[in-house]
Amino acid sequence: MNRRGFFRRTIPVGVLPVFLGGLSVHAFGRSPLLDALAKWATATDRVLVLIQLNGGNDGLNMVIPRDQYTAIAAARSNIMIEESRVLPLTTETGLHPAMTGLQALYQAGKVIVVQSVGYPSPNFSHFRATDIWFSGSNSNQVWTTGWLGRYLDQEFPGYPTGYPNTAAPDPLAIQVGAVVSSGLQGPSVNMGVAITNPNSTYTVPGGEDTPPATPAGHELTYIRLIAQQTQVYTVAVKAAAAKGTNVSTLFPAAGTNMLADQLKIVAQLISGGLSTRVYVVSLGGFDTHSGQVVVGATDTGAHATLMSKLSVAITAFMDDLALQRQDGRVVGMTFSEFGRRIKSNASNGTDHGTAAPLFVFGAKVNGGIIGANPTLPASATANDNIAMQYDYRMVYASILRDWFGASVTELETVLPGHPESLPLIQGSAVLGAYAHAEVPTEFLLEQNFPNPFNPTTEIGFWVPGEMGRPGVTASASGRVKLVVYDMLGREVAVLVNADRSPGHHVVTFDARHLGSGAYLYRLEAGSFSATKRMTLLR
Repeated sequence: MNRRGFFRRTIPVGVLPVFLGGLSVHAFGRSPLLDALAKWATATDRVLVLIQLNGGNDGLNMVIPRDQYTAIAAARSNIMIEESRVLPLTTETGLHPAMTGLQALYQAGKVIVVQSVGYPSPNFSHFRATDIWFSGSNSNQVWTTGWLGRYLDQEFPGYPTGYPNTAAPDPLAIQVGAVVSSGLQGPSVNMGVAITNPNSTYTVPGGEDTPPATPAGHELTYIRLIAQQTQVYTVAVKAAAAKGTNVSTLFPAAGTNMLADQLKIVAQLISGGLSTRVYVVSLGGFDTHSGQVVVGATDTGAHATLMSKLSVAITAFMDDLALQRQDGRVVGMTFSEFGRRIKSNASNGTDHGTAAPLFVFGAKVNGGIIGANPTLPASATANDNIAMQYDYRMVYASILRDWFGASVTELETVLPGHPESLPLIQGSAVLGAYAHAEVPTEFLLEQNFPNPFNPTTEIGFWVPGEMGRPGVTASASGRVKLVVYDMLGREVAVLVNADRSPGHHVVTFDARHLGSGAYLYRLEAGSFSATKRMTLLR
């Protein structure tokens, strides 16, 4: 078995925890050559914190469309939050009443809500859906790498030789907890190195003898190299933990909120000067098929407890960073593998669904709401779902480009046919098009995704509303036409030729009847026109 095969077929290089605040920490490091780091790595001290909500969060019970309470009452009367209890964000949208901390952060401009995030042809399996989110793939693709793993590999090629070193002494990503995130899987080997108790030693069979010049001996040499790196990363993390501190009084008592405990460690390590770019934390319990609420007191119960823990943890974390003047370096993002159905079930719960909202938070985000409230049917059935407004990879692209400064080349490698960005980060290049509005003030044609494709791809476009307000007839109103041409200018498909309401629209182009090659697609609406290129690979 070669080196790549060995590390693909085993638990990611060691699962040897170092304990901080009673929680195990698994560190994921990069080991590029020093000159490669100096040449390729983007100079940044910015940090991304991913909060995974395990189980499939009921987004309709978290970000509540206040303007559709008649439909909510018809669809989920046994679990709905009383309208008077909803925490207002805008006149149309509110939060679960347990999320007072998030409401305050939103009002301070430090939270942006992205509505109805998902992907085409969603999968309802916890394991498969989680894999899709971590890999950045389509639902019909199985990728063995993670989106952040591919990004880190682009930034720091050459793993695992030469690291840690004086230029990059710290792990690039850390997950607090016992499960290694597949989102950090690199394209050739797992990018993780384990951190164990710094007071112990990690030895590999064979002691100090020289391994034989055989394939097995070469692999043993490699494993020993990983062990040595592991010990160095352990020292770095423990040193940062010893140097760092927490000053916020908002963190709850240890053991009462596991997410807060994890974020407290993250804040401590950031305070201690660790140069790690990515932290992954998680909160479980979101698979609320039954007992989601307390009957007769629907603003309490299992989901209310989860909403409270999420809100309290993020609020304490942000407060701690602000008091230590580190908040300008950190952006956080919540996500869950899927949402829940519009209609509740007879067990006072909700079943697996599709799109759901997510939060992006930090001192440098554009506070507000992106997207309109999901449109709920007057009489929902058990199979009705929230329609997707934004592909989840648009959020990834925004973070990579506008937060980490990823290049176009990097984005193309990490997210092939990379989607358009959203205005999540202050000063982002797309801010002018959206300008905090729920609907942009001009037509926009997005790059198809995936690209290249075989045989289908999704094409998104935006129809504007007056001053970006949903439900208002577009100022450039009229028939929207989306046409596909071959490179000789011959029309091969008309995807749209009809009036479209303001907002985001996605259509599927099925090219199974066409041959490989480049094609053009063109959006026309009034005086507006835009053309983009896509590639079909058989």
